[in-house]
Amino acid sequence: MLSEYGFIAALGIIAFIFPFVGVGVAWLLRPKRPDPIKNSIYECGVETIGDTWVQFRAQYYLFALIFVIFDIEAIFLFPFAVAFNQLGLFAVVEAFVFILILILGLVYAWRKGALEWQ
Repeated sequence: MLSEYGFIAALGIIAFIFPFVGVGVAWLLRPKRPDPIKNSIYECGVETIGDTWVQFRAQYYLFALIFVIFDIEAIFLFPFAVAFNQLGLFAVVEAFVFILILILGLVYAWRKGALEWQ
């Protein structure tokens, strides 16, 4: 019994040390030739022209977030579609409740104007 815990402790120690060893070896083997271009701030690789503090409408982010939410929820419906013939009545009812929640969320977003592209 104690040998099993010793094995787990050894694996835990190895798992804790392994990332530090990898980073240390990479730090030792890296090329050390800094120049002004390498030390400069990198952001998308293109020098900006004009004012960089442009405000974006929050509605664009809300539209994208709603798309991601409904896209992921559609993935959750895929197992119901694949195993529809093997499901019992309870699972089918749960799938319809899930779809009803999706529809209510869509109606709510629509009524709030989150789907209006301006």
